[in-house]
Amino acid sequence: MAKHPETNAVRIQTKKTGEKEHSTPLFLTSSFTYDSAEDMAAAFSDDSLDVNIYSRFSNPSVDEFIEKIASLEGAEDGVATGTGMAAIFATFMTFLSKGDHIISASAVFGSTHTILTKYLPKWGIESSYFDMNKPETIEGLVKLNTKMLYVETPSNPGLDIIDIEFVSALCKKYNILFVVDNCFATPAVQHPIKFGADLVVHSATKFIDGQGRVLGGVVVGKKELIQPLYLFIRNTGPSMSPFNAWVLSKSLETLFIRMERHAASAMQIAKALNGHEKLSSVKYPLLETHPQYVIAKKQMSNGGGIVTFELKGGIEAGRNFLNSLQMISMTNNLGDSRTIASHPASTTHSKLSLEERAAVGITDGLIRISVGLENAEDILSDILQALGKS
Repeated sequence: MAKHPETNAVRIQTKKTGEKEHSTPLFLTSSFTYDSAEDMAAAFSDDSLDVNIYSRFSNPSVDEFIEKIASLEGAEDGVATGTGMAAIFATFMTFLSKGDHIISASAVFGSTHTILTKYLPKWGIESSYFDMNKPETIEGLVKLNTKMLYVETPSNPGLDIIDIEFVSALCKKYNILFVVDNCFATPAVQHPIKFGADLVVHSATKFIDGQGRVLGGVVVGKKELIQPLYLFIRNTGPSMSPFNAWVLSKSLETLFIRMERHAASAMQIAKALNGHEKLSSVKYPLLETHPQYVIAKKQMSNGGGIVTFELKGGIEAGRNFLNSLQMISMTNNLGDSRTIASHPASTTHSKLSLEERAAVGITDGLIRISVGLENAEDILSDILQALGKS
């Protein structure tokens, strides 16, 4: 019997042990035993056997987390990693080779930008950026050696949005692998595979965990794409720990109800801040003033839990705003139960040059608010009093 995603997030579990536990136990082990020398030899010689050997290869706690995410994203299979950046880097390394070309949205996370511009060139892989506000320019960047197109939608931290279906059609036309980072939306809000993405990546550290406790990453898609990715991760080592997987799998049980609360509060706050005298702009996917509002309505069930705004006073105003907060946390994470404020120009993207920051959409006065689960009025009150002192 087919079940709704919210039910799968709660009910998908590892096979019960002899103890008949109700809540899935944590399989905190580095390796697994065999009944005989013959069984042990077969486990290593026959890849078709569904047996656990070593937790870098597979582990029941990790498998449960992967099965849940794959189900929620509408994917056939998946593989989990130690961090979100490990998931992104492993995807690049698995499907790109010397002489290949990758097209990426310019609005990407700072570490992804570093991989694209600093590390991939060391292996002879070139990249090109496009502006998410000008998707019509993508086709002009396609080369004979273009093998992958990568986007975050919504982007981190600027909340730029792109029409996944439009980009998918372009990738299919040129036989390009299409990878979407769905971290900001989560599968509770957006399903990139439904709109044509080949692979979906997540930093599970963010909304999937939801309480800022553990690190993790995951990639899902078709089995034939996940298998080589799995082998790369199995052999190079950035696997997810069983403990982190157990925590993240438990977190998925509340993902849908949490994202509803995050989004409702974020919408309330975005509307209240829109037009504030200290701000030159406010951005939220389902705010009608968002440049890609129509696209957001098409492919997102709600606007997610991130609001950004631009302070008129630039970097100094950004620092003053953070220093004036009384309740909201200052940290570089997001997707937490506690509301978080960050100033990318002076923190996560501070090592980029002015030109590089501009290329990825980071302006001097940009503030990113990851709206938590506190009462929305309390969050808004803290933002407003801090703005009054900025």
